[in-house]
Amino acid sequence: MIWIANSNAKINLGLHILDRLPTGYHRIETGFCFIEWSDRFEVKRSEQFQLRMSDGKIPVDEQNLITKAYRAFERYIGLRNHYVFNVTKNIPAGAGLGGGSSNAALTFRILNKLEGTGLSNEDLIDLSRDLGADIPFFIKGEPGIGTGLGQEIEPLNIQPGAWILTIYPGFESSTAEAYQKCRPNPEPEFSIKNVLLEEEPDQWQYLLQNDLEAPVIATYEMIGNIKDQLIDFGAVYASMSGSGSSIFGLFEQDFVAINAYESFHKLGFTINLTRPGFKPDMGIYRKD
Repeated sequence: MIWIANSNAKINLGLHILDRLPTGYHRIETGFCFIEWSDRFEVKRSEQFQLRMSDGKIPVDEQNLITKAYRAFERYIGLRNHYVFNVTKNIPAGAGLGGGSSNAALTFRILNKLEGTGLSNEDLIDLSRDLGADIPFFIKGEPGIGTGLGQEIEPLNIQPGAWILTIYPGFESSTAEAYQKCRPNPEPEFSIKNVLLEEEPDQWQYLLQNDLEAPVIATYEMIGNIKDQLIDFGAVYASMSGSGSSIFGLFEQDFVAINAYESFHKLGFTINLTRPGFKPDMGIYRKD
């Protein structure tokens, strides 16, 4: 028997770096929402754990967050069976889209279902504490505001009612370097939560900021150029996601979004177009 599920990517609607902690982590505020970029999982029972990735350049050892999540579940909850994970990888790595964290979250949810352990989302989030700050968002499966280290999620309906065009420029950017070069601001002029709840998307360009964007663009000029092109194509808001390297634009009209999509596609970029009000399918299905 094979079980199938999709692991969706995210983008950040604004990102404030509020404080640099003695631990080296950062206190942040950000808006999380989903895009239709997803990896596909096929899982079946086996005599031992195996991870197979469609992209041979991605390690499948203990560095991989799927493997880390599997080992954490096995260590703290226990497994009656073992499983083979076949993953078709579509979300670019190192792109600021949370692909690895999304994969880890789905691994926890799949094991919880197939093992019949009945753990709550909060239980699964506890298991993920040491693996990645974005994982709780993907376990909950709802858009919302992330605070603290990004692990404290307040579910809110902030999924844009606009087309989202996301562009991967073809290279990774360094998360550690972006945070190192960023200057924390404990008292930003605008709260991301208030902007997303109270202002229309055409005002976000003036009020909603990703604090990591400027230091990353200083290193990777192309990211800034793509952002400017999205605005030129008619996006009402454009920004880098997370620590990069992906950039997205919000489009209120479908034909404007499709024109931008086709233009970037012709240039050879890896891209995704997400429908307005998109909701990810969180189901785990049996494949007959």
